[in-house]
Amino acid sequence: MSSELQSADIQLIQRILPHRYPFLLVDKVVDIDGTRSARGIKNVTMNEPHFQGHFPGTPIMPGVTIVEAMAQTSGVMLGVAMDIIDRDLLIYFMSIDKCKFRRKVIPGDVMEMNVTTLRGKPGGKVWKFSGRAEVEGELAAEAEFSAYVDLDVQG
Repeated sequence: MSSELQSADIQLIQRILPHRYPFLLVDKVVDIDGTRSARGIKNVTMNEPHFQGHFPGTPIMPGVTIVEAMAQTSGVMLGVAMDIIDRDLLIYFMSIDKCKFRRKVIPGDVMEMNVTTLRGKPGGKVWKFSGRAEVEGELAAEAEFSAYVDLDVQG
């Protein structure tokens, strides 16, 4: 594996993850360092459907979608690092631990999700990650989460 950092634009992300609007929550992933770490970028916009009800007049990105954005960043990292592209990859949450929310994420924010692998290896099915979501360098949320990586899918 090359020591050069990799990245994924929205076209590549859609070739790795099955998620689509309105549940695709990462716009690009940069600084992919193998299966070790990556940084996802989410441009938060007012036209996202959760803002209609969360909350009317005071739009705030739901915490669960922030954690999901961190998880999707991890999925893209694995997809790029292990060349899991165009394979109908499915990844399932197994646990979310040590989750804390520190700042509102609102329309107009650029949220950066920094994820690090705590446990897992290429070919393995169970992975654990640490994630931090920040806006302008300020911590918005953090969590540890584990996932089951289903590589035995059709494709």
